[in-house]
Amino acid sequence: MAAANYLSSEDQFLCSICLDVFTDPVTTSCGHNFCKNCITEHWNTSDRCQCPMCKEVFNTRPDLRVNTLLSEMVDQFRQSAQQKTSSSEQQESKPGEVPCDVCTGTKLKALKSCLVCLASYCETHLEPHLTMSGLKRHQLIDPVENLEDRMCTKHDKPLELFCKTDQTCVCTLCPVLDHKTHEFVPLKEEYEGKKVELKKTEAEIQQMIQKRRLKIQEIKHSVDLSEEDADREIAEGVQVFTDLKESVERGLNEFIDTIKEKQKTTEKQAEAFIKELEQEISELMKRSAEVVQLSLSEDHLHLLQSVQSSNIHHPPPTKDWTKVSIRQSYQPTVVRAVVQLEETLSKKIKKLLEAELKRVQKFAVDVTLDPDTANPSLILSADGKQVRTGNVQKLLPDNPERFSPTLCVLGTQSFSSEKKYYEVQVKRKSDWSLGVARESINRKGNISLSPRNGYWTIWLRNGNEYRALAGSPVPLSLKSQPQKVGVFVDYEEGLVSFYDVDAAALIYSFTGCSFTEKLFPFFSPSLNPGVKNSAPLIISPVGVN
Repeated sequence: MAAANYLSSEDQFLCSICLDVFTDPVTTSCGHNFCKNCITEHWNTSDRCQCPMCKEVFNTRPDLRVNTLLSEMVDQFRQSAQQKTSSSEQQESKPGEVPCDVCTGTKLKALKSCLVCLASYCETHLEPHLTMSGLKRHQLIDPVENLEDRMCTKHDKPLELFCKTDQTCVCTLCPVLDHKTHEFVPLKEEYEGKKVELKKTEAEIQQMIQKRRLKIQEIKHSVDLSEEDADREIAEGVQVFTDLKESVERGLNEFIDTIKEKQKTTEKQAEAFIKELEQEISELMKRSAEVVQLSLSEDHLHLLQSVQSSNIHHPPPTKDWTKVSIRQSYQPTVVRAVVQLEETLSKKIKKLLEAELKRVQKFAVDVTLDPDTANPSLILSADGKQVRTGNVQKLLPDNPERFSPTLCVLGTQSFSSEKKYYEVQVKRKSDWSLGVARESINRKGNISLSPRNGYWTIWLRNGNEYRALAGSPVPLSLKSQPQKVGVFVDYEEGLVSFYDVDAAALIYSFTGCSFTEKLFPFFSPSLNPGVKNSAPLIISPVGVN
């Protein structure tokens, strides 16, 4: 019963590679079925051995054997299909099928077409061509429409030859009458040749399909990696911003606590002053009462004697309150809190930049200077890692690649994909220019360094003037003078960034760039007046100080 249900579905017997009924079906260890020849050719043209259906990778190529049970079921399926075909051959022809030309009334489906009679026949009307000796010699083919298209329009003969000269089908009279000097072969011979070509073309197409399938896998894998990177970046970003948020909240709470503590101190001081003032008021009120009481006396002698014997005219000792006040300013507290927060943020930013620099340093490439591009006044080291400006111009061929008269040189390595990074020592120099340039830049005459002209660079002038040479030069305010500059290029992202390697600080980034051709590392040690700028630019190994 299960086998019957299995046989009822034609899709169960189709190979997922050739999309035809299985031939010598084999089963992989992951449970999927293929034609033995299809899976073998698939693995022969693939870089790794994996199942085309579930993508399971096999460490060693499986030893494939024909699945006898499945092979028997496929044979049963074919026999069943043939029986269905036989039973339907005598059915009425449907739209798109070739009808019998002899049938009158209801047209039955044709089984064969005769190239001699130029007619198509159902099973009944085909019988004479199978039994009569004269008709047996006629050429029968699978039923086709428009049989007249298979006849020579000039000689009314079947097209049985192929003219290789004119690349067209002809009849047996054409070579004699119209194609006398041409080369001919039988249609079958040309057919076999074209079949071989088609098979080769099919193999090439299958190879192209396989390459595109592999490319799909590569793209999907890239998406998975990108998703992992995105998740990691989000996690790191959430952690950083959480830390920053906690730092801000902590700073805010400390600031509020400081203000409240100051307010408490102020309130205690005020309470002490008020208590002291109230004490003095109490003493003064006692003295006032004594004065009033004495002034009401009508005894002349007693009043005079009391005034003479006491200090009633003098108030009790009190503090001078004119300079006493309660004043409090919270502005310095706010400033100190903000400065402290800024210091905290600066430390966190520095850690982020250190991590960023370590990340881009993983894309380090070995860069050397190209002597064919160097200005004749430049002196390159033998290993192609150093360049400085000399005092004498060498006699060199003025080839199109060479800079003249500007003091520039390019690297030999080109950047046209992915991410690249290299480092240049600029120690003891007062003037220099660094960056990348596209391949088609103008190298003759005066050069203006800008992205519009194909240059993404920064420079130093007069020992302390740093600028990024964007559309208009952008002044750069740096906390320290870089001794080693890192250059990072993300071609697909359109990014060129410069780093102070020792300080792990970002100097400047060109963003949103649109690169359409190769980029080359760009160097200019600049003029050398005396010995002020005689030190060379040195391409340094990444990670070595």
